[in-house]
Amino acid sequence: MADNQTPKQSGAAGANAGWSAVGYLISGIAVWGFVGWLVDRWLGWHGYCTAIGCVLGAAGGIYLVVKKLGA
Repeated sequence: MADNQTPKQSGAAGANAGWSAVGYLISGIAVWGFVGWLVDRWLGWHGYCTAIGCVLGAAGGIYLVVKKLGA
């Protein structure tokens, strides 16, 4: 009878999912912001591509959070 019980999830599972979501968002913004910064340096613009890269990185991070974590 004891084998029919479902295991309880600990609070650590929710914390791990939260940290994964934060990691996806920060890394998306950092990586694509850096790519935008490199394009700005290459083209000689003044931060336009950096801003676009950060927005695209945030959008990509949100997409990954929804896709992988189902939040």
